[in-house]
Amino acid sequence: MKQSEQYQLVIRSLSDRIVEAQAPIRVLDAIKWDDGIRDAFFKKRCKALPEVTADYYAQRPLSFDPAERRQIFQDIERDITRQLGSFNPVGQIMRRMCREYRMVIRMLEARGTQDFGLISQELYGAASDAFHAGDPTLTDLGITLSESLKNIARTDLAREPKTIAAPEAVEILQARMNEAFPDDQAVRVFESDGIVADAAAGADYIKIRTDALFNQRDLNILAVHEGMVHVATSLNGQHQPICTFLAKGPPSSTVTQEGLAILMEVLTFNSYPARLRKLTDRTRAIQIAETGGNFLDVFQFYRDEGYSRDDGYNNASRVFRGSSSEGLPFTKDLVYLKGFILTYNYIQLAVRKGKLQQIPLLFCGKTTLEDMRTLGQLVEEGLVVPPRYLPAPFADLNALSAWMCFSGFLNNLSLERVEADYANIL
Repeated sequence: MKQSEQYQLVIRSLSDRIVEAQAPIRVLDAIKWDDGIRDAFFKKRCKALPEVTADYYAQRPLSFDPAERRQIFQDIERDITRQLGSFNPVGQIMRRMCREYRMVIRMLEARGTQDFGLISQELYGAASDAFHAGDPTLTDLGITLSESLKNIARTDLAREPKTIAAPEAVEILQARMNEAFPDDQAVRVFESDGIVADAAAGADYIKIRTDALFNQRDLNILAVHEGMVHVATSLNGQHQPICTFLAKGPPSSTVTQEGLAILMEVLTFNSYPARLRKLTDRTRAIQIAETGGNFLDVFQFYRDEGYSRDDGYNNASRVFRGSSSEGLPFTKDLVYLKGFILTYNYIQLAVRKGKLQQIPLLFCGKTTLEDMRTLGQLVEEGLVVPPRYLPAPFADLNALSAWMCFSGFLNNLSLERVEADYANIL
């Protein structure tokens, strides 16, 4: 066997071990609240904190042995160093994945305690995080966007009735997925009553909440967000012949994943003000919890913003799932706005520097921005294959490059001065 073939087999073996080791770790399943918590909250007229503590989670044991799983990742990390060395690029990516998964296990062991929220901040960030030194924070971004959205909310644009029930939504989206992934007809769309969001994507499926209602714009968003990003990157990762770890995403890849998904919504003109408002409100809700607010405070925030009682509960429970009802929040929902800004900046800089070939590699699996240069090298070495499925805006980079060039220039204009100049005509 040639040395290069032996090298590829070592990488493939270690990569497969990571994929197998992470299989039983299902974060959202481990932290979701059961229907009894919701029913009790409404029975008490939304006046008492949900009875969610560490004892509540202790009654719902994890689906794996945490100590055993941590040791497995420790052993894989040790073998990566032994077989690939300390500075091998692929090895560095895989070792970081092992460390992240061990941190995820620690977070899940800490359900219902303060440590859960602290580890969540390490993995996903905090609302007080700045993008760069001296720049606005995620909270600042959420507040700024909310002010603009309030003006739009007063117009008719904000009113699009939701008349499409889950069964019809499943049928429409299934047809879209069959068209988008002709070589992977196993991509399924089905109803589920076990999710908090209206929809969620897995490796080869999209789940639709049984009692959710949609309009056509909602379904267009699900097609590009869940289908052409989350499902597509999962399938592209599964088609990797050597670096199979790209099929599975640790927390660091969630930022890139959700950033690409929101960017796709914008580039395909499917996003809309109410959708963006939902994302900014999630950021503001997490900030409330980070600064001492409890479940009732966050629930009341959503009610004050015009959300229904049910939607207020669902959104507040997203913030505190995994934590207690007055503990630090689960901060994963910050990655939507954070990921959008970071991914947008990456693509704009790639265009400015003429490195367009790097952009499609965002879709070769569950990627992380800090790994993009390494992934480019791995493609050149034949260890990573380019993505099989690319959404239209990224399949032909001509229009995207032109859009980014104009966008880069417009970012340098002073909006305050423009507003003053246009005062007499707007």
